Amino acid sequence: MKRLILALFGSLLLSGLTFAAIDTYEFADQAKRERFSTLTKELRCPKCQNQDIADSNAPIATDLRREIYRMLQEGQSDEQIVEYLVNRYGDFVRYKPPVNARTLILWYGPAVALGGGALLLLLMVIRRRRSSATSTDLCPEERERLAKLLDSTSPNTNQLDK
Repeated sequence: MKRLILALFGSLLLSGLTFAAIDTYEFADQAKRERFSTLTKELRCPKCQNQDIADSNAPIATDLRREIYRMLQEGQSDEQIVEYLVNRYGDFVRYKPPVNARTLILWYGPAVALGGGALLLLLMVIRRRRSSATSTDLCPEERERLAKLLDSTSPNTNQLDK
């Protein structure tokens, strides 16, 4: 009885794997297969956002793989396929969007923010050094006055001994 339950449980666990969707596409030559693979790895899934079309299990990624396959079979170039997807989904589908007026902040924003932060930190350090240098430089009269103040406020050691 124990073996029957274990066998039933094992078959239930393995049955989920049989329903996994596997895309199989027939290509006329190896060059088209490599182009398909390259395109699906270079384009981002619109739903998953950080996963390429080749690795995504989202329904839209399946549709995009099918669309890329169809366009490859029609003889369209890689540039035409990417342009079609960019027109439909925007530059977001590219992992490496082009440098243009709309994407300048994406490309150069982090460097500008890092440089601005470093400049701000440098200015703060310089200002602190200047303020600490001027506050410790006392003229002789001020030092004498400070010494008198410190002596008058310090507890009398003679009174502590009593």
